[in-house]
Amino acid sequence: MQTSDQILKRLLELHPKRIDLSLGRVRRLLASLGNPQDKLPPVIHIAGTNGKGSTLAFIRAMLEAAGKRVHVYTSPHLVRFHERIALGGKGGAKPVDEAELARILEHCERVNAGAPITFFEITTAAAFYAFSQNRADFVLLETGLGGRFDATNVIAKPALAIITPVSHDHHEFLGPTLAKIAFEKAGIIKKEVACVTGPQDEEALAVIEARTAALNAPLLEHGRDWQVFEQHGRLVYQDSAGLLDLPLPALGGYHQVENAGLAIAALRALDPGGLNEAHMATGLKSARWPGRLQRIGRGNLVRGLRQGAEVWLDGGHNPAAALVLAAAMARLEERAPKPFCLILGMMRAKDAAGFLAPFRDLAAMAVTLTIPGEENAATALSLRESATKEGHVAFTSTDIRAALALCDHKTGVPPRILITGSLYLAGHVLKENGRD
Repeated sequence: MQTSDQILKRLLELHPKRIDLSLGRVRRLLASLGNPQDKLPPVIHIAGTNGKGSTLAFIRAMLEAAGKRVHVYTSPHLVRFHERIALGGKGGAKPVDEAELARILEHCERVNAGAPITFFEITTAAAFYAFSQNRADFVLLETGLGGRFDATNVIAKPALAIITPVSHDHHEFLGPTLAKIAFEKAGIIKKEVACVTGPQDEEALAVIEARTAALNAPLLEHGRDWQVFEQHGRLVYQDSAGLLDLPLPALGGYHQVENAGLAIAALRALDPGGLNEAHMATGLKSARWPGRLQRIGRGNLVRGLRQGAEVWLDGGHNPAAALVLAAAMARLEERAPKPFCLILGMMRAKDAAGFLAPFRDLAAMAVTLTIPGEENAATALSLRESATKEGHVAFTSTDIRAALALCDHKTGVPPRILITGSLYLAGHVLKENGRD
């Protein structure tokens, strides 16, 4: 039997473009597969620029704490493609196993019969096919890019739409303004289906409000219909139904308080039945989302750094993500001062200067590298030039091990290191580090 990697390699060759936003090709394939997207349990559809994965992780953990079976579709993967398709079962959703993945991909490839289709489209169809064959109570569905023409946007009537904070990213596909980007994200909103939003810029919120009004879709806005904040080491959530006093989320950074609040607002709107405050508390404490402000405490890469060194990893790749990451690092600095070193790898199309700016007064130094194996990665030299222009003392490095060693050596004392700039880099780091 062929491996999933062999099949995935062939699927990459079915369309000349990696990204070509359209619903026609995926609808054609889904029809040939018997329209599995119409045979799913209630779907919670999530779009936005930042926080999609973390919000999904909180929702999943809370639902699973309440004994619900949850299928999960996310992208991109960090280490193995299998991560993208998680099937619900006893003990929680687990990445699809190799034999099942190979069987599903091979079936979709055969049904597609060589017709042009993007990699994301055919693998999304494969996920729907897998979900339709396995029992669950809910499907958590994360968009890949945008929303309106994203391959996931073939669900006729989701149970709920969620839009996390919208910010500038993927201009080449979604448009140059926040309003145009929000318009694409708001494309997942369906007639008379409730939509819950995280914190939004006024320009983006106006677009979302117009879309929900046109579709008679109830809208639950952050700050108007619900609010969340940290108080005395606790998470406090409030809406018209009352106040919840909950533990802080296990995921680090204040932005995760807002993501957790969005997850709670979504579940309160959905009212899945059998979910109580204790389940929410358990979900907040148990939610995991690798590569998002993740502390790397053990493993191949950190072995050998001086005792007391801290290594953090985050796949953030746009200026809005950089703002929350810099804030998180600043809070750590207030509690336990250490020299701060930024290790940066990004894709060529990203706004490196905008990403670096929030770290200007925080980082003692920056080390840049070229993300291995990514043909569209920005070069270490170009990133160093951007870092220097933003006022950083910057160096280049050949690889992640050398970058970590350079931070450890140059600071002279145990440093606090943040590796960031790309989910592709985050995946590379996790693979190189081994199990943490």
